[in-house]
Amino acid sequence: MSTTAKKLEQLRALKQEATASNPAKVAKRHDKGKYTARERVEKLLDPGTFRETDMFAKHRCTDFGMEKRRFYGDGVITGSGTIDGRLVYVFSQDFMQFGGSLGEVFAEKICKLMDTAMKNGAPVIGINDSGGARIQEGVVSLGGYAEIFFRNVMASGVVPQLSAIMGPCAGGAVYSPAMTDFTLMVKGTSHMFITGPEVIRSVTREEVTFEELGGAMTHNSQSGVAHLLANDEDQAFAQLRKLLSFLPSNNLEDPPRAPCDDPKDRREDELNTIIPDNPNVPYDMRDLIAQVVDHGEFFEVQAYWAQNLVIGFSRLHGHTVGIVGNQPAHLAGCLDVDASIKGGRFVRFCDAFNIPLITFVDVPGFLPGTAQEYNGIIRNGAKLLYAYCEANVPKLTVITRKAYGGAYDVMCSKHIRADFNVAWPTAEIAVMGAEGAVNIIFRKELAASDDPEEKRKELVDSYRDKFASPYIAAERGYVDDVIEPADTRPRLIEALEACANKREHRPAKKHGNIPL
Repeated sequence: MSTTAKKLEQLRALKQEATASNPAKVAKRHDKGKYTARERVEKLLDPGTFRETDMFAKHRCTDFGMEKRRFYGDGVITGSGTIDGRLVYVFSQDFMQFGGSLGEVFAEKICKLMDTAMKNGAPVIGINDSGGARIQEGVVSLGGYAEIFFRNVMASGVVPQLSAIMGPCAGGAVYSPAMTDFTLMVKGTSHMFITGPEVIRSVTREEVTFEELGGAMTHNSQSGVAHLLANDEDQAFAQLRKLLSFLPSNNLEDPPRAPCDDPKDRREDELNTIIPDNPNVPYDMRDLIAQVVDHGEFFEVQAYWAQNLVIGFSRLHGHTVGIVGNQPAHLAGCLDVDASIKGGRFVRFCDAFNIPLITFVDVPGFLPGTAQEYNGIIRNGAKLLYAYCEANVPKLTVITRKAYGGAYDVMCSKHIRADFNVAWPTAEIAVMGAEGAVNIIFRKELAASDDPEEKRKELVDSYRDKFASPYIAAERGYVDDVIEPADTRPRLIEALEACANKREHRPAKKHGNIPL
């Protein structure tokens, strides 16, 4: 055998060793409904496209007997591949090596991957399944986390960053996913928390399970930390692939355009009757959105948290758009602390990655109450306002029903530089609802009336006709047109295409100071 042949044989043997897994450990993972780190990468990417980097990396630690436990890869698989033919970079933490704990070399591999992704302008997907910092490496592992955190910030707004939580993610490890753009969790197998149940029990005496504290539904419905929820890992990978189909690879590209056979001039007569006659009766904003977008497809984000605001991605004649809509079916569509945070972050993401914004408005105002005031509705509501003002992507707004008070301004009004604002004939644009306005303006007349209730009804009807309609706003140019609801899709597509070459210059500055 020639020298070259021997070296090739050695290379193949080493690669086989580096990629081999203990069958018993693999079976144990499968029994728990989990794939191995390597299987996860293969499931996520287009078949046969994964190219691994740093396969032969090993840790350098010599304390606590670690010099006798040096495995190829050091507990994380890194590399690149494609999703629907588009380049992505991916790392997958391997719980079967050192419990997926992060050490110096582990961190170096992820940092190298992120640096490469930023240079090449491609998304980064992190599959997290880790016991946290590698205790044997001490402060070196903490430094490794900080290096990753720094790169999360540097990559923010440059390339999309997605995090899939496929197992435990605890302590300092949670901050990297928290700084990425979207976080997905899997029911029953994903957990995120700063301090675990045992620490909480010893410090605060609270009794809480892993699932209650940091499970997938907890972070999708209670904390807002997670954006997507999957029933199993296969569904998780399908969701990640679907999400990426709406996103550009980096901030210098436009979002991908999909072929579309849904007619751009399609009218939907059902929209003419979707708004109830009684202004206090709710409807589902998602039903309205489905009538407008291509083939009714709406990829909702954070569906279980702050449900009074709906956000997600759709397409209009093949163009990716980000959609924000008040949800009358939950809290009457009021804006509150959580909804403002949810909407503000989504608007900023869309603006960072050149995704036009479509806003559907049916908002009676900000949610009143001491809990909202004490939790900073002023500061948090300003986040959504700030995000809309800051955004310079095409911004299109449709007022379907209520647009009251400061919430009218916040929900992408013409005054904060929306490009195209239309209202339906059912729109009510006013400082407040007719009933509240009448009670204030005509307080003395009502008190002096022989029949206050009949007088109130008369005044409410008069106020609603005169002020709570779209026509006063249209007179002043605050809305560009009042349209038939059935025409919403073609009008939005026309406006979107008209804004394709939008240019808007803002004052030069290092960065603004959003009211965090």
